[in-house]
Amino acid sequence: MTWKKRLAAAVVGLLVSAAPAFAESVLRVRPFGDLKQLDPFITSDYMVRNHGYMVYDTLFSMDENLKVQPQMVDSYTVSDDRLTYTFILRDGLKFHNGEPVMAADVVASLKRWGQRDGLGQQLAKLTASLAAMDDRTVTLKLSQPWGLVLDALGKPSSNVPFIMPAAIAETPIDTAITDPVGSGPFIMKKDEWVPGSKVVYVKNPDYKPRAQAPSGLAGAKIAGVDRVEWHYIPDAQTALNALQAGEIDIFEEVPPDFLPVLEGNADIKTMPQDSLGMQMVFRMNTTQPPFNNGKVRQAIRYMIDQDTFARAYVSDPSLYKVCPSFYMCSSPYYTDAGWVQPDLEKAKQLIAESGYDGTPVVVLHATEAGPTNTFSLVAEQLMRDIGLKVDPQSMDWGTLTARRSSKEPVDKGGWSLFMSGPTGADMMDPSGHLGLRSNCDAAWFGWPCDEEIEKLRAAFSLETDPAKKAEIAKAVQLRAVEVVPYWPAAQLFLVRGMRAEVDNVLKAAVPVYWNITLK
Repeated sequence: MTWKKRLAAAVVGLLVSAAPAFAESVLRVRPFGDLKQLDPFITSDYMVRNHGYMVYDTLFSMDENLKVQPQMVDSYTVSDDRLTYTFILRDGLKFHNGEPVMAADVVASLKRWGQRDGLGQQLAKLTASLAAMDDRTVTLKLSQPWGLVLDALGKPSSNVPFIMPAAIAETPIDTAITDPVGSGPFIMKKDEWVPGSKVVYVKNPDYKPRAQAPSGLAGAKIAGVDRVEWHYIPDAQTALNALQAGEIDIFEEVPPDFLPVLEGNADIKTMPQDSLGMQMVFRMNTTQPPFNNGKVRQAIRYMIDQDTFARAYVSDPSLYKVCPSFYMCSSPYYTDAGWVQPDLEKAKQLIAESGYDGTPVVVLHATEAGPTNTFSLVAEQLMRDIGLKVDPQSMDWGTLTARRSSKEPVDKGGWSLFMSGPTGADMMDPSGHLGLRSNCDAAWFGWPCDEEIEKLRAAFSLETDPAKKAEIAKAVQLRAVEVVPYWPAAQLFLVRGMRAEVDNVLKAAVPVYWNITLK
C-alpha cells in the first residue's frame, strides 16, 4: 500500500470512529395484559390479536371512518352476478423470512381462519372454491351472492384474517402455531420474548407500505420507531409510576381513578384506547350447570343493572354508557326491543323457580387492575344476593384466556362465568357479533346453541335491503333476550396515557403501534 493510500485509510478510520453511534428509537408500552401464545386464529384474546397486527398484514383493512379499504390487495374485481371475486396482490410483499407473499399463502390462511371465525365460517359455507390462479392472483367463487365478503376479509377484530406463510397456515386448527413469521411492519424477536414480562418487535426493513396515507387500520403502515417493547406490568400503580418516571411511553387502559393525577402532569397526555369503546359482557358457560338452565340465565337479565356495574369502575359519565341492547349504541342496528329492567326480586324469584341445586358458580376472575376485575367483584356479590353459590377463582388475564377454552365440569377444571370487554367492532351487527353467535361448539367460549338465532343471523348476512336488515337485527335481539347467550353489563370508553413526546398515534378500532414517532 502506498503512503497516499495509507493516509486515506487512516483519515477514513478517524471519521468512522468520530461518527456518533446510531441511536435506536424504542417505544415502550405497558399493554393491558400478557401475551401467552401466538396463534390469532384459535383464540379471541385481544393480546394475541394486537400481536397479530404487529407481525401480519391483511387483504383489506378498516379505515378511521369504518370503511373497508384494500391493504395487501392491489386491485380486485367482482363479477356481475356477484359470485366471483378476483384479488391481485400488491407487488413486492415479503414475509419476514425473505420469501415472497404468494397467492397460495392467502388461500391457506383464509381456509384456516374460516374454521374458527364467525364471519369466516359463514363465508366458508358459501364458498364454492378458493384458489391461487397464479403467484399474485386469488379467485373466490361463491355458491350464492353474499354482501359481506369484503367486510369479512377486512374485519378489524376477533378473529382477524391475517395472512401468514402457507407452511404455517396449514397447521391444523386445533394445534396452536408457534412461528410468528408474517409480512407486517414489525418482526417479533422471539428470542427476547419472556412470557409474563416482555415482548419485543423490531422494524421490518422489507415492509413496503401502501402509498395512501395512514387511516385507522388502513393505508400506509409506517414503522416510525426501530423497536417496540411491550412490558407487562400487572400492578396499575407500578405502571403509573413507570409512565410518570419516563420508564414507559404508553400505558394502556389507565384506571379512571388515576386520570386526575395525569391531568396535572405536563409530561403526560391521554387519548381514547380505541375509536369504538367496548361492551362489558357477563359471559356464561351454557353447557354446564347452573347456566345450562334457561331460567337461571333469565334471572341474570334482571340482576344486571348496567349503571351499578359501570359506576363501580368509573364515575365520569363521559367514560361509560348504559345501553339496553346487545348491539353497541353507535351501531346502525341498535334496538332496545324486548329489554328488561333490572329487578333483583324478580331475579331471586327466577332462581327459586329454576330448581337451582347449589352448584357453585366458578368465576374466572382476572385480577389485573381494570374493568374485568371490578365488574367481576360486582357480579360475584350480586349473584350471592339472588341466591347463587359463588366460587371466585383469581388469575391473570392470560390464564383466564387459556382456562375458558375448557369444556370440563367445574369440579374438573371447568368454569361457569367470566367477565370480558369485547371491542365495539365485535358487537355491531348480527353477522359479526362475538357474543350472539349461537352455533354451539363453533360459538365463542360459553358455546350457546340456538337454531333460531343462527337462522336469523344467516338471513341477515344475505339480506341487502337496509330496512329488512334492521328488522332481522331486531328479531335476533328479541330471541337473544329470551334465551340469553350472555348479557351486556355496560359500555365503557377506555383511556391510554402516554408521554408527551409520543406522536402520530392513529385513531383506530383497535390500538396499533405503526405510524407512531417519538419527538
